[in-house]
Amino acid sequence: MVSNEQRRRQLAREKFERQQQRREEARRKARRRNAVIAAALAVVLAAGVTAYATGALSGDDKKDTTDAAAPETSKAPSKGPDPCAKPAPGSPATKTWKSEPEMGIDKSAAYAMDLKTTCGTIDVKLDAANAPHTVNSFNFLAGEGYFDHTKCHRLTTAGIYVLQCGDPKGTGQGGPGYTLPDENLKDSRLKGNVYPAGTVAMANTGQPHTGGSQFFLVYQDSPLPPTYTPFGTIGAEGMKTLKKIADAGEPSGAGDGAPNATVVIDKATVAKS
Repeated sequence: MVSNEQRRRQLAREKFERQQQRREEARRKARRRNAVIAAALAVVLAAGVTAYATGALSGDDKKDTTDAAAPETSKAPSKGPDPCAKPAPGSPATKTWKSEPEMGIDKSAAYAMDLKTTCGTIDVKLDAANAPHTVNSFNFLAGEGYFDHTKCHRLTTAGIYVLQCGDPKGTGQGGPGYTLPDENLKDSRLKGNVYPAGTVAMANTGQPHTGGSQFFLVYQDSPLPPTYTPFGTIGAEGMKTLKKIADAGEPSGAGDGAPNATVVIDKATVAKS
């Protein structure tokens, strides 16, 4: 015969086991969620996996753990009118280089980049002091006309909020032929694994030191691990341009694809400011 004390202990043990089962199920769900997030990050940030599936680099390509937050929809939204002008005549460059250009900037000076796009100007204050290799590369590539007539090939509108540019191929797989070292990853602005609105950062393949020419412009705070070199800050005019592009959306309905707006960099310049 089971005593009251034994029965009490049995009930307590069963309650404990149920609690453990619930906790284990919660842990399994969390692991599945994290796996989805990690896979999304690898896809979005891994350049060269697929034309648009590369998140950000080598081609640089990018996107991140937030892909899981993309809205669920089986029907792509209708495409509205293109808010941007026609591109200037010309074709993207095809030249590549075997190695990073020699340092040609003054690390103590202030530099600015202007992207004259079909949707408006995107003005960027560059951080030469904390990202000298990256800024030097952009100074070199802009001088070579490398970014001229290139499409900004990727827009994310769910989970993370960025416009990705810098690939002459327009596929997420292009690059200048060399890679850059990661820089400025401990920037104080990258708090809580968030790249704040107005940040300009390098895309990469998901591996260290694999940035090339592709970069992304953050138009709304975006949760991302601090593994993408932040090297500039977008000005007020540039943020207005980005908002216009973001408001036009992308055609997939999944929050990640080519922008509906025809975003082409007609001319990119870098100069001391």
